[in-house]
Amino acid sequence: MSKRDELIEKYAADIKDKFGETPNMDLLKKVTIGLGPSIYNMDASKVSGSDDKELQTVKNNFLIKKLGLKDSPQLMDAIKSVTDKYGSSVKSKHRAVVYYMLAKHFKKESVYK
Repeated sequence: MSKRDELIEKYAADIKDKFGETPNMDLLKKVTIGLGPSIYNMDASKVSGSDDKELQTVKNNFLIKKLGLKDSPQLMDAIKSVTDKYGSSVKSKHRAVVYYMLAKHFKKESVYK
C-alpha cells in the first residue's frame, strides 16, 4: 500500500469516527490528490481550528478559489462547524478531511469530477 493510500485510509477513519459518516472514497481520494505533496508535510497537512489566520486561508484558497464560492459569512460558519464537529480535542485536523467535509457541505463534489 502506498503512503498516499495509507493516509486516505486514515482520513476515512477520521470521517467515520469524528463525523459518523461513511466517506465517499472516490471523492476523498480526489480531494487528497488535489492537495498534492502537502499531505506529506506534517504542518501543511493539518488545519488548526483555533488559528484564525489558518481558517482564513481555508476560506480564501479552498472555498473561494477552488470551489468557486462567493465570500460570505456562511463560509466561515461552515468552516467553524466542520472544525467543531471534528472535535476540540483534535488540535490539528487533517486538511484533506476538512476540505472533504466542506466540499460535501456546499454540495461542490462536482469540482472533483
